[in-house]
Amino acid sequence: MSDVRTRTPERPAHWPTLGNGLTRWLGRTGLACLGWRVQGRLPDNDKLVIAVAPHTSNWDFFVGVFALLAIGARIQWLGKHSIFRWPVNGLLRSLGGIPVVRHAAKDVVAQAAEQFDVQPRLLLALSPEGTRRHLGRLKTGFLRIAKQAGVPVLPVGLDYPSRTIEIGEPWVPDGTLDEDERAFYHYFQAYRGRHPDQY
Repeated sequence: MSDVRTRTPERPAHWPTLGNGLTRWLGRTGLACLGWRVQGRLPDNDKLVIAVAPHTSNWDFFVGVFALLAIGARIQWLGKHSIFRWPVNGLLRSLGGIPVVRHAAKDVVAQAAEQFDVQPRLLLALSPEGTRRHLGRLKTGFLRIAKQAGVPVLPVGLDYPSRTIEIGEPWVPDGTLDEDERAFYHYFQAYRGRHPDQY
């Protein structure tokens, strides 16, 4: 595998770190074995909501974990509570996982926004679709968290045909929820998930 495909963007020095040289090597090796690369620039923001889409396959999780390890940044992420069980519960939490119960969405938004108030640095990643099923739209939880916390959204596209994780530019959602949802939905249409019919 060429050096270009195994290289990852430089982590901003003030971002919280994850792992060490060995885990970064493991992440780069995992991405290389799967044929994936990370492209784009990581912004200097201390606080971000990171929206990763399209999410159409369980494979997205493994690609994402390898990318986290390769970059070496501690990025918190929201996951369905049912995956946080023995024997992987401790591992998922150590990788930044925060279990959420989906039917308590309003509470999740408030709690996530509150974390941005109490933590000096917080990078929170989530899937804006909230599911792998086809909806034809994004759920607005990620926008409500960003608006309530007053932080930008960093869009990250998963493109299976090119096996590329594309880091976009920080985006301040300043329209209505519907306007911003449509803008992000159209942005992510440039990327094709593993199962395109599910986006």
